[in-house]
Amino acid sequence: NENSVINEITRVSKPGRRVYKASTEIKNFKNGYGTIIISTNKGIIANDKAFTANIGGEVLCTVW
Repeated sequence: NENSVINEITRVSKPGRRVYKASTEIKNFKNGYGTIIISTNKGIIANDKAFTANIGGEVLCTVW
């Protein structure tokens, strides 16, 4: 089956406009099928790990 696993990658934060989210706002994306990549003080992590660690940060991109 030669279907692509990644359907869409969208850049959220840009040099002119940074987007920050708290740990409670990054709980879920696309009903659990997508992932939000977040830059935190602990490094660059996915939304599920940031939610369990209760850390917010800058939203870099979304992957679906």
